[in-house]
Amino acid sequence: MKNLRTILIVFVLTSAVQTRAQDIHFSQVSETPLLINPANTGFFPGYFRAIVNYRSQWQSMGNPFKTINLSVDAGLFKSKRRKAFLGLGLVMFQDRAGAAKLSRTQAMVNISGLVKLSKKSVLCARLYGGAIGNSADYSKLTYASQFNGNAIDPEANSGENSIYRNFTTTDLGMGIAYEASSVKIDTDHDDVTKVRIGLAAYHLNRPKQEFAAGSVYRLPMRLVGSLFSNIDFEDTRFTLTPAFVIQKQGKKDKSIPAEYKIRGAYEFVTGSYIKVRLATGTKTTGEKTQNAIGFGLFYRSKDALIPKLILELGDYAIGMAYDVNISGYKSASKSNGGFEVSLRYNRLANSLFDTRSEF
Repeated sequence: MKNLRTILIVFVLTSAVQTRAQDIHFSQVSETPLLINPANTGFFPGYFRAIVNYRSQWQSMGNPFKTINLSVDAGLFKSKRRKAFLGLGLVMFQDRAGAAKLSRTQAMVNISGLVKLSKKSVLCARLYGGAIGNSADYSKLTYASQFNGNAIDPEANSGENSIYRNFTTTDLGMGIAYEASSVKIDTDHDDVTKVRIGLAAYHLNRPKQEFAAGSVYRLPMRLVGSLFSNIDFEDTRFTLTPAFVIQKQGKKDKSIPAEYKIRGAYEFVTGSYIKVRLATGTKTTGEKTQNAIGFGLFYRSKDALIPKLILELGDYAIGMAYDVNISGYKSASKSNGGFEVSLRYNRLANSLFDTRSEF
């Protein structure tokens, strides 16, 4: 496991590729597990989990992107005696931006199956299905045809708004995840080293984007690779949690005229928290809960440096992050990127401490 730790740390801190994102994204990747991989549904220590995320991006530019996400999931029929059980989850988010308040609202239901391959490894596969609603107030848009010689006249007839419309589509996807772990049991605190790798595919059915009649554009598939890990340093209060997420969406579509220049997009986010355990929970009675504070620094490829803070108090956690824009866009954004906050509740069953590591 020592070699595994070294490989993990080097891997997540040295990788590099380019970024062009299309789907929504959050900088707190560890706090959006069901957006990273549907196979994370029910795949966590505990019995029930609920997470709320909020992000406001490019506030300094006016009409910022504002995104809110809610996810809830649980393991069904969990038991030490069972080698397999189900995970069930629900994900809902809304993304809104621009003068026209262009909005994308999505709801997804996740169903996963988890199999214990051994005491130290678990495999999970999952499907999701849902609906995506797209809407906007197109009357708020202005066009070059409204230029009166001196300025844009928003009251002038553009002849454009009538061609646009709101629409709803269906969405399908799947994912798979594998976790290996090693635990050193102690009377005071169990030291855990674990690694989870995952692959996911979103928009398998490539939903048609009908902003106008006769549209031929379809939402491209999004492919996600992820690696999350937890490294407790033995006989200390410190934990390292390296993470790496890479996403690719779409490719050049030959059915769309070349002048639209629609290309694929990809990005990665990598970094780590260093967490300090402030209090150790009692392993049997649950009289005391485990509390910790973590500080992290992450990097989104060619886009932002992301300092993070997380505070964990028993079943609850609050996280904050801020994107410091370092791309060519920083001259317009003044290096201001996005602010994020997350709230998490994870029922850990404190009176049965050993079940926290039981999937």
